[in-house]
Amino acid sequence: MLEQELTKNKKELSFEDFKAEVLNDYKIAKISRECSLLGRREVLTGKAKFGIFGGGKEVPQLAMAKAFRKGDFRSGYYRDQTFMMAIGELTAQQFFAGLYAHTNIELEPMSAGRQMGGHFATHSLNEDGSWKNLTKQYNSSSDISPTAGQMPRLLGLAQASTIYRNEKSVQNGSNFSINGNEVAWGTIGNASTSEGLFFETINAAGVLQVPMVMSVWDDEYGISVHAKHQTTKESISEVLKGFQRDHKHDGYEILIVNGWDYVQLIDTYNKAGKIAREEHVPVLIHVKELTQPQGHSTSGSHERYKGKQRLLWEKEHDCIAQMRKWILEFELEAENGETLRFVDSEEDLIILEKEAKKIVTTAKRNAWSAYSNEIRDEVDKAVNLLEQVANKSKNSAFIEKNKADLEKIIEPIRKDILTTCRKTLRYLKDENFPEKRALQNFIKASLKDAEKKYSTFLLSESNLSALNVVEKRPQYAQEKNMVDARIIMRDNFDAILKKHPEVVIFGEDAGYIGDVNQGLEGLQEKYGDIRISDTGIREATIIGQGIGLAMRGLRPIAEIQYLDYLLYALQIMSDDLATLHYRSFGKQKAPLIIRTRGHRLEGIWHAGSPMGGIINNVRGMHVLVPRNMTKAAGFYNTLLEGDEPALVIECLNGYRLKEELPKNLGDFKTAIGLVETIKEGTDITIVSYGSTLRLVEEAAKELLQVNINVEIIDAQSLLPFDLNHDCVKSLAKTNKLLVVDEDVPGGASAYILQEILEVQDGYQHLDSKPSTLSAKAHRPAYGTDGDYFSKPSTEDIFEKVYKIMHEYNPEIYKSLY
Repeated sequence: MLEQELTKNKKELSFEDFKAEVLNDYKIAKISRECSLLGRREVLTGKAKFGIFGGGKEVPQLAMAKAFRKGDFRSGYYRDQTFMMAIGELTAQQFFAGLYAHTNIELEPMSAGRQMGGHFATHSLNEDGSWKNLTKQYNSSSDISPTAGQMPRLLGLAQASTIYRNEKSVQNGSNFSINGNEVAWGTIGNASTSEGLFFETINAAGVLQVPMVMSVWDDEYGISVHAKHQTTKESISEVLKGFQRDHKHDGYEILIVNGWDYVQLIDTYNKAGKIAREEHVPVLIHVKELTQPQGHSTSGSHERYKGKQRLLWEKEHDCIAQMRKWILEFELEAENGETLRFVDSEEDLIILEKEAKKIVTTAKRNAWSAYSNEIRDEVDKAVNLLEQVANKSKNSAFIEKNKADLEKIIEPIRKDILTTCRKTLRYLKDENFPEKRALQNFIKASLKDAEKKYSTFLLSESNLSALNVVEKRPQYAQEKNMVDARIIMRDNFDAILKKHPEVVIFGEDAGYIGDVNQGLEGLQEKYGDIRISDTGIREATIIGQGIGLAMRGLRPIAEIQYLDYLLYALQIMSDDLATLHYRSFGKQKAPLIIRTRGHRLEGIWHAGSPMGGIINNVRGMHVLVPRNMTKAAGFYNTLLEGDEPALVIECLNGYRLKEELPKNLGDFKTAIGLVETIKEGTDITIVSYGSTLRLVEEAAKELLQVNINVEIIDAQSLLPFDLNHDCVKSLAKTNKLLVVDEDVPGGASAYILQEILEVQDGYQHLDSKPSTLSAKAHRPAYGTDGDYFSKPSTEDIFEKVYKIMHEYNPEIYKSLY
């Protein structure tokens, strides 16, 4: 159907072709609506957990699908089911498989049951983790629920086309673009345009002039709250009039159309697609007068907050009802005087509607059978095993009751099976016979299978994982060449840009001046302002740019100026970037590298080290904390050999310190997930990272003066942490542990402690209580004294270690106080 649209300018469709297209569109709309109606019923009867549907938005989505081409990307709102059906990427059966959370990726290709229904994705990756040819398929980036969370990523998806069109280094034969002709299509509900992420993205796209078409589905409500409480002038297009381009200024093309007008919608979307595709100009389409006939979701009814007049208006202006009316009333006089119609009578439409309803009913039944039969088979196996153990156990009465209770469940889920079996095992704890072992094996196998279904693909599981990249040490000239550490960073980035033409680096002050610490000095002049570019002060969409670019085959390095500013972007990192590979069941990836700097500056807003918050929000990314610029450079080199997202935190006070310049820049690699012992000792193990390590090293020298020999371990990588369990090997030697960190108490130091004591079983080797030394619970006060009294100092570390040794042997290590 879309291919036909592309040829309309070359040859006019016959009326019969036009008629067939219109009726097919109407059928898709009816199928989509029936899915919404039946889907709501499935939730209310308990077969599905939650439903949020695209009812009322069907006709504009049909129009959007006509302008959407292969190679294009959608970054959307969780009501776009009609669009996905229209481009052939969603069937009614797949719709219900998503509603039931079927864990089979073949039958539920959006997320294998990991996301609620309405969250749509296409597959960008082959089974081995390599890229498909994205120019030969329709693409939908995996949706997320947080309102407006899809916006920052949309910016990057659109900007990729600009880069592919204008940057010569990436124009030779690509699976990702054909001359930058691809458009990124965004969708959002009108109420969600109140979110800051929407405005930040709209502004950034206007500045960058990227080929983006942004649709606002406007049904006047945000859940139960009317537009008068949401948007100035009750109209987002009125609010954004200042963004309209003119002969003097770049900006947006802003188009307004009623969401029930099929003909005008098609014209509007074709126009928008043409402008964005050819001129690389962002377009906003305000789709007004839409309805939401079932309310916001299955959690409530819209009759509670809409008055009678509004409900009557919605019934009349329902986009499908209006399309039906237009089809019935349509007449066109041919040249021979014949009157041309879409249907001869209403009965023709009724037959089509009944067919659509039958398709959906059959799809629902088939989806439920496929989902429930899998579980029913597991129930049968469990029941059989329970019966066998009941026959052998002295507690047979209790086990028989468990079995009977499981059999009574009309629509069981896997939780019911495992709960019953695991509780039954308690009755068998003092017994031993083959049937018990069979039940144990069933439980173990079920849990292992559940691990695959629910917990895989947090990180790459392909050979492309950065964890597979082998460490390669820096090589040095015979004659030492000591330089400011920033030079190592700058020259390594130079080597990276030569070696990897797909790398682009951007951020606040990253371009013209080469970043605030001169780690990119002179590189924009050398490689151009596409590959090294400045951005506005807008952290969330800097990360969004990176996500979208990475999803389209580029290798972006997005710079956030300081670690504290990362908090502006943490929601996007947590909800989108860190979950992408997981929530798409390994079918999409965004190997974005985020570069920032932190630790040991002075003052509340520039010296925080909120590592505990970061590492617990971004599981699904690597978090790397190099102690110097050589280690940091090695991490960048490693990450570019892999295919996973990562955060690299450079030491803010390390750029002017002297380091030896390696001669294999761009080639040496720091291994991810491995610690490094930077000083061996016998009395106590200290684990730390980043700038604090320098204080630990200084304290260790002073502790030698009182005969305390410290072993120092650099964590280097927090996510993942110490994959080889070298910390526990050290602990087996020293039997004492201190974790030093400048995060707040209970932050990253508590995480490291848990890893060593629990994951590595380090508790077995302790002769004294393990300790942490962190910053104070507040942000650092300003000034050098503020730093000294807010964060661990050399004296704090010395005295903490000494106190541990005093408690261990008070006769030798007399109390200092």
